[in-house]
Amino acid sequence: MDIDIVTIGARVKHPSYGVGIVVGQSLNSWKIFFKEEGDKEIARSFENMEVLEPAADAPDDSLDLDDVKKALKQVLAEANAISYPVEMADRWRGGKLIMKPGNPELSSKEVPIETFFHKIVMMRDRLRVLEQNVNSSDNLDDEEKVHIQQYITRAYGSMTTFNVLFADKADYFSGKM
Repeated sequence: MDIDIVTIGARVKHPSYGVGIVVGQSLNSWKIFFKEEGDKEIARSFENMEVLEPAADAPDDSLDLDDVKKALKQVLAEANAISYPVEMADRWRGGKLIMKPGNPELSSKEVPIETFFHKIVMMRDRLRVLEQNVNSSDNLDDEEKVHIQQYITRAYGSMTTFNVLFADKADYFSGKM
């Protein structure tokens, strides 16, 4: 195999991983994206790979590195694997959550509001992941998915009290489907 034609954008065929596109390279290896296997690092010394199309000959509608990046970001975002920073409303910064028991003989508990906010955000994110897992489950039929989804929606609705902590309304809990 002529390794000079294996450059970023080239379509190759690996005996085990199938057809892929070279998305990166170094002195010793290529980074190749395979549809079924994802990114794999293949040593340049590997000789059992076939070049289907050199990068220069690849058709205009072929997958390029930017397409791969966009697709990966979309998949990760849908799986909630990429989280963006959720901002707390400015008026709560530096504040405390004080929990005072009804029995005056018991001591109260103070928690920095940032800590409490972080826990609320984590709960919201975990509910979203649960929702994604339910919706993508192959072990549940549609009726079971709807039933579990209704419970998740009610959980969101129970959390709407905490929306006052969020700076951006897009981050709010909502009890609507």
